[in-house]
Amino acid sequence: MALLHTASDADLVAAYLGGNRSAFEQIVERYQRLLCSLAYSALGDVGASEDVAQETFVTAWLKLGELREPEKLRSWLCAILRFKISHVRRRDGREPVHGAAPLEGTLDIPTAETPADTAAMDRDEQALVWRVLQTLPETYREPLVLFYREHRSIEHVAAELDLSEDAVKQRLARGRSLLKEQVLALVEGALARSTPGRVFTVGVLAALPAFTPPAEAAVVGTAAAAATKGASGLAKFALLAPVLASVSGFVTTVMTLRMNLDQSRTVRERRAVVVTTAVLLGSFIGFLLFVFGLRLAAMRWPDQLSTIALIHHATVLLFSGAWSLALIRSLRIARELRSAERQREPKRFAHPSDRVGSRLAEYRTRATLLGLPLVHVRFSAPDATQGPAVGWIAGGDRAVGVLFAFGGWAFGLVSVGGLAFGALTLGAVNLGLISLGAICFGGVAVGSVSVGWHASGSLSATAWETARSANLAFSQHIAAAPFALAPHANDAVAQRMLADPNARRDWLIFCALIVVLSLVPTTLYARAVRRRIGRPPG
Repeated sequence: MALLHTASDADLVAAYLGGNRSAFEQIVERYQRLLCSLAYSALGDVGASEDVAQETFVTAWLKLGELREPEKLRSWLCAILRFKISHVRRRDGREPVHGAAPLEGTLDIPTAETPADTAAMDRDEQALVWRVLQTLPETYREPLVLFYREHRSIEHVAAELDLSEDAVKQRLARGRSLLKEQVLALVEGALARSTPGRVFTVGVLAALPAFTPPAEAAVVGTAAAAATKGASGLAKFALLAPVLASVSGFVTTVMTLRMNLDQSRTVRERRAVVVTTAVLLGSFIGFLLFVFGLRLAAMRWPDQLSTIALIHHATVLLFSGAWSLALIRSLRIARELRSAERQREPKRFAHPSDRVGSRLAEYRTRATLLGLPLVHVRFSAPDATQGPAVGWIAGGDRAVGVLFAFGGWAFGLVSVGGLAFGALTLGAVNLGLISLGAICFGGVAVGSVSVGWHASGSLSATAWETARSANLAFSQHIAAAPFALAPHANDAVAQRMLADPNARRDWLIFCALIVVLSLVPTTLYARAVRRRIGRPPG
């Protein structure tokens, strides 16, 4: 046994395969702390984590004969463990920290080093420990659990997790900064007392079937592998945007395409409409997928979150500017094409609804206020010489409305469009005091990708004061998200500042605004276009 304690992993595997049962006992003692700590970091329950670790050792005992590179025993054991953890999550239908139980259970069994009356940790203390730990992303949680639970050095943690020492230092520093200082000592002590001891080793050995020669163990392992070969981990992704916003965006796009086709009079115009819609919509979907890809990058390289933030900010600004210019240019090209087609094929524009200024082509109230019509809506595609629709309420390919505007680009107190500017805005790219939609810039910005003084985004949120997101959040002050970068990121200060007892009410208001500001005007406008001028070319 003394020789086994100093033997390499490869030597232990060889000894076990040669019939030495003590060699497998040494493997368990060598890696039980690592596997239990990794399992606890993923599941948040000492009892469940030790069960999974025990199952891992049993599986290893069955399949050790299949290990082709014995020197990689540790990595092989960790791979088996992670597969079993994913199975537990699928079975329980939960995320890593959902419904985690307090640290207890096996702690009731005293180790050789700890008296029975001090081995079990207080239930309230345990619940507090996990409430603190579960706020951390798993990338930071694993090094912390290993470092404090095993009383090991940074070098040891780096070796166990196959990371560089600098990466471990960064993750430990980041993890510590996410913990409240007043509970850090509690976490350290609690984790230290929960580490598995000799009792766990005995439990694993007792769970093994009667000792079987290595050749038979290899056969049993092959059968077990065949039985589980069909199982695979399925990643669970958050929705890219609120469901209602996504549905309304799709419906609006379809109605806008249908409306533009109704306005077209020639084959060239129809082709231009289809191509422009495909390019603008396709590029936008590609941008949203890229932002989601940054979230995956943050999962893979959490220590590079600052770099990911810079890439995110640059991408949002560049895409927003480029897409807005592309939309404005496409509207100008459409007007120029209408003028060219009117001269090229005049017969297709002989109907009264296609004459410039026709009452069927646009509606303008006679009543005015301060020189502006109360309502000015253009239904027909404009020519190159025509300006935007202007009024207190305005609509068209371009619209300027004092109170309300909707169109390809829109400017008004309340504005809705592909490109929207105003006090309250809703659009693909929009800027407003209150901004809702896909890419939002504003004092209060709520959407898929949001940038503002206060921002909330399903994909990302960037804010000066407070940012919250289901994926990425960046702020100069306070941020809450699975991957957050801020002086107060996912800490108690952030929780207090972002606590919102009226969240459900505000969400209902947000949904109502999406419906009223996007679907209702677009639906009414598209119906009016079809009724007034919708005729197939020919």
